[in-house]
Amino acid sequence: MAGWSTRHRWWALLSWLVVLVAVSVGAQAVGADYRDDVSLPGTESQRALDTLRERSPQAAGSTVQIVVADPDGLRTPENEGRVEGMLAQVRALPSVADVRSPFRDPGALNGDGTVGYATVTLDGETADVPAQDVRELVDTARQIDGDGLRVEVGGDAVVAGEEGGGGPAEGLGLLAALVILVLLFGSVLAAGLPIVIAVFAVGTAMGLVALASHVATVASYTTPLMVLVGLGVGIDYALLLFSRYRGELLAGATGEQATRRAVDTAGRTVLFAGTTVILALLGLVVLGLGSLQGVAVAVALTVATTMVAALVLLPALLAVLSRRIERAVRRRAERGRHDGARWAAWSTFVQRRPWTAALLALVALLALAAPVLGMRLGIADPGNGDPAKTSRQAYDLLARGFGPGFNGPLVVVVDASDAAGADPRAAAERARPVLAGTPGVAGVSTPFPTADGRTATMVVFPDAKPQDARTADLVRRLRADVLPPLRADSGAAFLVGGTTAATVDFSAAVAERLPLFVAVVVGLSSLLLVLVFRSLLIPVKAAVLNLLSVGAALGVVTLVFQQGFLADVLGVQPGPIEAFVPVLIFAIAFGLSMDYEIFLLARMHEHWEQHHDAPAAIRHGVATTGRIVTAAAAIMVVVFGSFLFDPGRMLKQFGLGLAVAVLVDALVIRCLIVPAVMQLFGRWAWWLPAPLARRLPRVALEHR
Repeated sequence: MAGWSTRHRWWALLSWLVVLVAVSVGAQAVGADYRDDVSLPGTESQRALDTLRERSPQAAGSTVQIVVADPDGLRTPENEGRVEGMLAQVRALPSVADVRSPFRDPGALNGDGTVGYATVTLDGETADVPAQDVRELVDTARQIDGDGLRVEVGGDAVVAGEEGGGGPAEGLGLLAALVILVLLFGSVLAAGLPIVIAVFAVGTAMGLVALASHVATVASYTTPLMVLVGLGVGIDYALLLFSRYRGELLAGATGEQATRRAVDTAGRTVLFAGTTVILALLGLVVLGLGSLQGVAVAVALTVATTMVAALVLLPALLAVLSRRIERAVRRRAERGRHDGARWAAWSTFVQRRPWTAALLALVALLALAAPVLGMRLGIADPGNGDPAKTSRQAYDLLARGFGPGFNGPLVVVVDASDAAGADPRAAAERARPVLAGTPGVAGVSTPFPTADGRTATMVVFPDAKPQDARTADLVRRLRADVLPPLRADSGAAFLVGGTTAATVDFSAAVAERLPLFVAVVVGLSSLLLVLVFRSLLIPVKAAVLNLLSVGAALGVVTLVFQQGFLADVLGVQPGPIEAFVPVLIFAIAFGLSMDYEIFLLARMHEHWEQHHDAPAAIRHGVATTGRIVTAAAAIMVVVFGSFLFDPGRMLKQFGLGLAVAVLVDALVIRCLIVPAVMQLFGRWAWWLPAPLARRLPRVALEHR
């Protein structure tokens, strides 16, 4: 592969450029069709939503609340006239199916008449309503704001419309990566190669996923996540290959020989490292959680594209720029030799005190991971949003006027279609006082029957805010204790749905399926390591240490985003951890941690196969990879950490979690625990039972 790319360098470059342009133009022409599929087949909240879609499609549509407030009271002729005139304009807007006035809808004004809300029902769910229509609705509603009357607009559709635009994360990450690479190689040209590879690969993958979104469900947050992972992994893989190329040049090889040997050694490492990341991501498929499957496949495709770019595009670029790069490499050669000696000395220091190094590092990782025990999964609502946004202002006004639970109502669907002679409205009326008397319930609306008379709905308002643990307890208590006796008496089915109940169901589904997901990812990755290194102890060690690094990362995310540590500095509001963030962080961080494991152990294994000296193999591995792994980790940390500047809470969590995982893995695990544990293992680190050794195929990472 390296020989072909070198000989046909211009064809390789041109072919990749043609593919990049073709998929980019195609994606621009047809556009993307990203959809946030949060359906959970089999859950009660999903059955409630499906019932409403079938019996009353209008009731199943997304709603927007236009919140109006006046400390002097809303029921004045002037206020009523302004609000009703504005609502008449809203009724004529696209995507609006129905509007209910706060002055005519029972319960839409609070007790003292200072806060009220108009309910705007859209003609589809949030994912199906164009963002431009939502923004037009917000602008139309807020045009009457002023002169004592305050107007804010809230709802899931408004939150989604406010999240567009992104932040400076990608640009900041690339700039910081370029600075580190220039310091590492002493040449802007050499430093630019890994970034070029990453940009080409990510651009190609984004075009492919945009096209694929028309035939598969891909979430709206997939693109920034692809950029986040693609830039980090792409620079990482190109850096590893370039480092081996540099080493071969300094050992006396010609440019073409150095390229071939780099791809035939470090290239194999990249291939297997990338495969572990892809396996970890595809493990998300076993969760079966809506668009998470599309996200997993999209990010796995990004990793695969960066892997191919590193193995095909980089050799071609090295062939084109070989003379200029070789001069820069030789100018920087002396520093590299000094760095290798320093890393060898560090490894010797750790190997002399293996128990101390391993135990101290282990205690530090366990301390970082401890907050995970109190992690609470959920989905952020406008209460976690930017206080300056209208959706957050509307949330706060409704909480102040109607109570904290008003922003997270539960929708109880009473379905009598399977019960002969049952009257859903009568069943709902009998259930209403029981629900109102349930601890944790602040109020219950009157029942709303559907047009066909087979279903009725009630809105139950908790006395705690949507993200409060008491609200989740109320959902479980209603389902397990309060509603079953009512069903037995009336024959009608009672289903608890709504956004808050769906969040509880989603979190429970993630928690229930997480053990299987972890087992699949760890099992497949460990099997791959057994094949590559022909060892039983190394895969076990790798799995345990990678789990520790992921645990530390999730512990820091919990400490910051849930418990509020440094929340003001990072500009975040404390709240639950997004339910799908831990599984995505686990998949990506576990795969990246396995990358560094393979990078380091490949050089150890190479020396072990040649000399069968276990302590010397450890020193050789650390000395030859320490500089490059540290630089690669630094680049990943700044790329991932730059996403803390993104306005989205979810991407901030991803960025912080992945940055911490890489930092811990590079500084604590690779520099301390791995050399210490490998020293304690000694020759047994490379042991494989003879019967198993005879049956396993040989998969060589070393250059032959």
